[in-house]
Amino acid sequence: LPRTVKISSNEITEALQDELREIINTIKKVLQETPPELAADIMDKGMVLSGGGALLRNMDQLITKTIGVPCYVADEPLFCVVKGTGAVLENLDVYKRTIMLSK
Repeated sequence: LPRTVKISSNEITEALQDELREIINTIKKVLQETPPELAADIMDKGMVLSGGGALLRNMDQLITKTIGVPCYVADEPLFCVVKGTGAVLENLDVYKRTIMLSK
């Protein structure tokens, strides 16, 4: 039978610990493999979170605290990919070369 169960944010955080640790480790690895001049820009200006993970409470603060990089949540993070894809499609002539080179 259906029923309602209350789950605290602490319980959710505990359940996601391994995944959060993996996200943090992946960000660290990507930053280590990033060219120094770009990494310096990221360290200075920060990174923007998009997608559903960006909506996890205090995710930006967790990344800032553990990695030391300023981190911000994008406006409407769930729509970032759609908006970016739309921008590329509207300006396909500008992005065509980049798209073709990455194949």
